[in-house]
Amino acid sequence: MTPCFTMTADGVMLTVRATPKASRDAIAGTVEIGDSRSAAAIRLAAPPVDGAANAGLIALLARELGVRKADVTIQSGQSARIKMVRIAGDPARLARALEDVLARG
Repeated sequence: MTPCFTMTADGVMLTVRATPKASRDAIAGTVEIGDSRSAAAIRLAAPPVDGAANAGLIALLARELGVRKADVTIQSGQSARIKMVRIAGDPARLARALEDVLARG
C-alpha cells in the first residue's frame, strides 16, 4: 500500500477519505482505497451540506498539523468522499506531523 501523502516543494499532498456526520471529528489512521493506494481516514461531525464538512476537514487538519487554515486547500474532490488536500509549509515537518497523527489514529 502506498503512503497517503507525498511531499512537494512547498508542502504535502494528502489523500483523504472523509466520512461526514460522524459522532465527532477525528483522524482515524489510514484506509486502503483500491489499487494499492491508501488515504487518511477522517471522520467529520459536520454534514455534507453547503461545504460544512469541507470546512470541518480544513479546520481539523490545520489544528492537528499546526498550520493556518489558509494553508490547507482541497485540490480535488470537493463533493466526493475521496479528496486531494494540499497543505502548505515545510514538507519535512508536515510529513513528520502527519506520520504522528496517522499513527495515533
